Amino acid sequence: MPYIKPERREDIHVNKGKIFEIIRLSSIQSAGELNFAITVLCGDYLDLKGLSYQYVNEVIGVLECAKQEFYRRVAVPYEDEKCMENGDVYPWAEKSLDNMKK
Repeated sequence: MPYIKPERREDIHVNKGKIFEIIRLSSIQSAGELNFAITVLCGDYLDLKGLSYQYVNEVIGVLECAKQEFYRRVAVPYEDEKCMENGDVYPWAEKSLDNMKK
């Protein structure tokens, strides 16, 4: 959640209102603070463009696409590596894939 302590917000969100100058990445120390930084960026985008269905929908679309791409490019290869390293915990999934290939 982006609801972090106000003093941490001030450390991360500098030059309020200047998009691309708002986030001090080296100050982010937790998932909550990363969420706050992303929330601020989205909010500043809406401040810049205006609050409308179109722009809210754009932000949601961008977040969804970024999530999916991050999952595809970072999480999947990491999980595949750990599966090979430590063994599969979904043995029935491999059987299902084998059956689909036939």
